[in-house]
Amino acid sequence: MTTEKREDGAANSRQVDRRTFIKTTGVAVGAAAGIEGILAARRAPAFAQGTKLHIVRWNDFIPEADAWLKKEGMPEASKALGAEVTLETIGYNDLQPRITAAVQSGAGADIFMLYYNWAHLYANSLVDVSDVANAVAKDQGGFYDVFNAAANVKGKWLGMPHSIVGNAIAYRKSWFKEIGFNEFPKTWDELRKATAELKKKGKPYGQTLGHTFGDAPTWAYPLLWSFGGAETDKTGKKVAINSKGALDSVKYMTALWKEGCDEGGLAWDDSNNNRAFHANEICATLNGASIYIVAKRQQDKLKDEKGEPLWRDIDHALFPLKGAVGQYPLYFSNAHGIMKYSKNPKLAKDLLRWMHKKENYEKWFQICEGYSVAATKEWEKNPMWGKIDKPLQMFRTAARDTRIFGYAGPASANSTEAYSKYIIVDMYAKAVQGMKAEDAVKWAEGELKKIYEG
Repeated sequence: MTTEKREDGAANSRQVDRRTFIKTTGVAVGAAAGIEGILAARRAPAFAQGTKLHIVRWNDFIPEADAWLKKEGMPEASKALGAEVTLETIGYNDLQPRITAAVQSGAGADIFMLYYNWAHLYANSLVDVSDVANAVAKDQGGFYDVFNAAANVKGKWLGMPHSIVGNAIAYRKSWFKEIGFNEFPKTWDELRKATAELKKKGKPYGQTLGHTFGDAPTWAYPLLWSFGGAETDKTGKKVAINSKGALDSVKYMTALWKEGCDEGGLAWDDSNNNRAFHANEICATLNGASIYIVAKRQQDKLKDEKGEPLWRDIDHALFPLKGAVGQYPLYFSNAHGIMKYSKNPKLAKDLLRWMHKKENYEKWFQICEGYSVAATKEWEKNPMWGKIDKPLQMFRTAARDTRIFGYAGPASANSTEAYSKYIIVDMYAKAVQGMKAEDAVKWAEGELKKIYEG
């Protein structure tokens, strides 16, 4: 999903096991307190309360966005609210273990960034922010539909929708032109043909199937959906993964991997593909706009094989591709959640209101240059979209049509647990490593049943 590899953000994959989920979220009856091991090791620090507020977000793939928040945004918010607001940014794969530890200990940051539909998973620990969310939605054109599934739980906004990162395929225009493609392949079959030719030239396609929050699931889930597969039926209670659509998608992935992909991608996190692209090692990769943005902002450093600025040879193509049963993307929606243990829930809500005031949000929004799209529709009209480069303009409407985990059923804590355990990603990873496609699908079916039907 993203961009220039910030080493401090390239955290290792850290799954949260089922026992932890059950204890933390109350998914199953009998949830109990206490957790050792990983949680004890990752216990969140307790901050003094009173007029202080502590918010934790990821290390943004647009470093300038974090720099603005820390140097200008939060200091301005502190002054406006009469409080001391502390922004802490951590590795993107570290957020979920950090929240889990905070919930278990009942101490930690007042506000956490929430990925995808984590609001369902941590519902018992989050403050109802409907008053803030409804006011922002009314003022700014309403939220995109995906947030109703992602952050609204049983009629209550438990996450304040913040933004969406739209993924697309960043690719080298000249390399594809060399093999007869004047534009990026439109279909799955064309992608397989083109990448096979480029891999023979030492320019493979770069795709992670590792345990990392963004690029792996935003590839794997749309691949499954676009071939007609689904985790569950419409009730969300019966696993439906063992289907012709899922099997076809696994067989396609296996062929694409062998013929056209950099097979080192099994071990990649969300930053490896950025580095490989900027090093002229891969012809294309699924990512946010950050590869392009960073290449342009660091054009004196990032060159193509001819010594020319790399960004001039980069364009974006829509993902998923045509040629199966449909095109159904998954983009990275995110929100902010206020923890129930916070001693300052009113102050925390005031901070969210401040962050979403148009004049404040716009400063951050414009720095992102389309990498992060707003959660409300009015921002599609922002003048920024007319000023940024053409390859970035396609992200303006990215938030309009994205699915969320759990399809064809509703978003739920179960679907987030399945995502957090990388079951769909691992289905493909096992197949490309040699497991028969039929067996990989059956494995996924068994794992999903433990969650949805167990």
